[in-house]
Amino acid sequence: LHRVLLASTAENDVVLDPFSGTGTTAAMAKRLRRHFVGIERHPDYAEAAIARVNAETPIAADAVATTPMKREAPRVPFGSLVERNFITPGTILCDKSKRVFATVSPDGTLISGAKRGSIHKLGALLTNAPSCNGWTFWHFERDGNWLPLDTLRGESLAVEANAPTTADQIAAQ
Repeated sequence: LHRVLLASTAENDVVLDPFSGTGTTAAMAKRLRRHFVGIERHPDYAEAAIARVNAETPIAADAVATTPMKREAPRVPFGSLVERNFITPGTILCDKSKRVFATVSPDGTLISGAKRGSIHKLGALLTNAPSCNGWTFWHFERDGNWLPLDTLRGESLAVEANAPTTADQIAAQ
C-alpha cells in the first residue's frame, strides 16, 4: 500500500477505506501524512485497526515529498522554443552518435532530406523505431559541446519560473 498511496495521493489528501479490517490502509495513510476515514463493522477488527493506527507514527514532513516524474513536468512544445528564440531556424541537430541529422524549420518541425516531422516523429522515422523521445534523441551544438534538446526545455522552464507575473508587472509600475 505504501507505493499505491504515494502514486495516487498527496500529503494531506483523504484516503477512504470502506472495509478497513485491521487498519492496514489507515496506518499507512497516517505514516505518509494522509488523512483517512476507515469503516469497519466488526468490533474486533475495528478495535485492532484503532490500536494499529494509534501505534503508527507519521514520517517527518520533509521526508514525505516525492521526486516528480518527468511526465509530470509542464509541457513545452518544441515550436515554442523556436518562437522564443531558444533555438533558431536553420540549426543543425543530430543524434548522440552523429549518424542522423536534421534542420530546425521556422514552424518548429525538423527536416531531414525529403522527410519532415516533429522532433519525436522524425527521430522515430529516421531510426525505424516505433517511437522516439526527441528531447533526448536530438542534440544541438553550443560552445563546441553537443547537448540534448532537453537542455533547452529545462532552460525555458527556468525562465518561465522566474518571469514576473502580471501582478508583479503592475506592482512595478
